[in-house]
Formats: sequence, C-alpha cells, structure tokens
Amino acid sequence: EVTSVGIITPGDLDPCKLNKWLGYLLHTYGSDIFRRKGVLSIKGEAKRFVFQGVHMLFDGRPERPWGEQPRRNSLIFIGRNLNRAELNEGFKACLA
Repeated sequence: EVTSVGIITPGDLDPCKLNKWLGYLLHTYGSDIFRRKGVLSIKGEAKRFVFQGVHMLFDGRPERPWGEQPRRNSLIFIGRNLNRAELNEGFKACLA
C-alpha cells in the first residue's frame, strides 16, 4: 500500500547527522521510498535547502534566504511500508 509521511518541525539540522540518516534511509528502504521532497533549515546556513528525490536519485541545493520567515523543516516521503514513527524519530535525531 502506498502512503505518505509528512514531517514539519522547527529547529536547525546538523548537516552531518542529516546526511548519515538520509544515506541510511536510501540504503535500507531505497526500493520502498518512491519520492521525497522538502525544505530544510541547515545549521549555519542563511538559505533554505530545497531537495527532492525519486527512488535512489537525489537533488538538493540552497535556495533563497530565510529572511523574516521562521526557520523550519518541512518534508514528505511517499512510498510503501513507511514507518511513520521511525521516520519522525530519525529526522528529529538530526536536529542540532
């Protein structure tokens, strides 16, 4: 069954923890995660980081500055056999 898991949380992300977690997800669940996209707040970066991915492909880059907009993270995963609790816990562990 195809489902989606959305995560919205304030705070800045530790880029090393985030890269490690995303690598783990792709390695472990790559065939089950069909699509992922989001806007992230990376610690020490003035610009929003926008990313998207389809299966094992990933593209991301800094976008426009946050400016007066509150910094937050917003992402979604679309796939099968998605574990909402595990995705939320893993992502929150990436916060700086």
